This record gives sequence, C-alpha cells and structure tokens, in this order.
Amino acid sequence: MILHLQAVMYKEKGGSSIVNSKKGKTNSKQSPQNKELERLAIKTHFVNRGESYIDLISRYVTPIYSQDDILFISEKVVSLCQNNVVEKKNVKLGFWAKFLSKFASVSSRGSGMDELYRLQLAINVAGLPRILLACFCSAITKLFGKRGVFYTVAGNGIREMDGFERVTAFDLYREIAILAPLQPNEVCNEIYEKCNVNAVIVDVNDVGVNILGCSDNLKIFKTAELVSFIKDNPAGQDDELTPFVLVRQPKTQFIMLMG
Repeated sequence: MILHLQAVMYKEKGGSSIVNSKKGKTNSKQSPQNKELERLAIKTHFVNRGESYIDLISRYVTPIYSQDDILFISEKVVSLCQNNVVEKKNVKLGFWAKFLSKFASVSSRGSGMDELYRLQLAINVAGLPRILLACFCSAITKLFGKRGVFYTVAGNGIREMDGFERVTAFDLYREIAILAPLQPNEVCNEIYEKCNVNAVIVDVNDVGVNILGCSDNLKIFKTAELVSFIKDNPAGQDDELTPFVLVRQPKTQFIMLMG
C-alpha cells in the first residue's frame, strides 16, 4: 500500500521516479497523450525459461494492483514462461539465409533479419517460399518509402521473434530465439481468472506497438485505444527488466468505459 501511495504522489507532482519495494521497483510516468493517465513500469528479476507468469504477476503486480487497472505484459516474458524458444545450436544455416541476409536492413535497435540465425529461423518457421515473397514485396515497397512490409507478408509470428542478439547485457539472449507467445488471448483470460488482473500481451518497441492478445473483459476497448496507453513505450527498449507496465486511469473514466 505504501508503494501505491508513493507512486500516486509522484503522478500528482507531474514527475517520474523509481519507487523501491521488497517485490521490485516501479517507474511511474505520465502519458504524453493523457496527463491523467499513470503508467507504472514494474522491474522484476531476470525471468528465465519455464517460470510461471501467474507466480510473477502474483509477486510483482498484485501487491500494487487496483481494480480496473490494466496490465500490459511483454510478449517476451510470456514466451519464456511457455519455454517457446529455439536454441541457436539447433538452427542449421543454409544457403538462402546467407544470401538474403546480405540485402537485409541493419537496425540500430537490435538484431533483425540481417542476423543469419534469425533469418534462418524465419525460413524454418514460415517456409522459404513465404520468406522469398516477403523479401520481394519488401524490396519493391521500400522504393516508395514504405517499410515493415517484410514482416506483414512473412506472418507466422516473425515480427514478434526476439533473441539471437549480437549486443545484449544478457548472455542467454545471444543463444536463444524467443518466438511469439502461444494462445495469447487464453493466457490473458487465465491471468484474469487466477489473479483478477486485466491483462494485455503486447509486442512494443520504439517503432510501434502490436497488441497480441487481451482478456475478454477488455474487448470494450478498441485496439487503437489500448495502443495509445503505451505508445511511447514506458517500459523502455534496453535492459531495464520491466516486462510489466501497469496503466491506471481516473476512476470516473473507467466507470464510463465499464458501465
């Protein structure tokens, strides 16, 4: 309760700060789109493969959760808990990955399809014909200034794929790829049933936000509304260890939405 009151105090002052607790840390920030909206980026321990997302939420979120809050969950932590990963040692590089990676865009935000093993895994998951089509469409649309077409055409969760990183503070992320979470809507409903927490699973970075799933009781929100709550990526894009972002709106606003 002390943690909750401190976070609210920072919100009223219009600032942001790290608030310590025995359970973890929260970084309280206001939304640039909605000055009344409070977001708490919750710091956890390094989550490993096979942990329970129910236990994580019970430990880090439940103590500061208020009714009608919305919990945004990184898709990466859900996939790690599901052990939905691929180890680099199990990915065999082929000709097409080596060839196509030469034409892939290099991003300053981390590894992309220019990383050999990630591209090979994309071929394994989506199939070579789909990846070749995605590469062709991407090359054409880039001429007109449109980006991101590769991932749209490739589909199969390739956009949500993480890992095989070249630069990271965590050695594990160099050796594994983290695939898109399995059954994200069902996971969110399970979280609501067991933890009584409104949940949304997201793939979010400094480029954009992709809603992968949410609990049924949040279907009253349009996708664009959920995206707007965390559009500026309050959890950060580096090694902050903040897989949970708790969004808190004024009570009157929730009454109107839920009523």
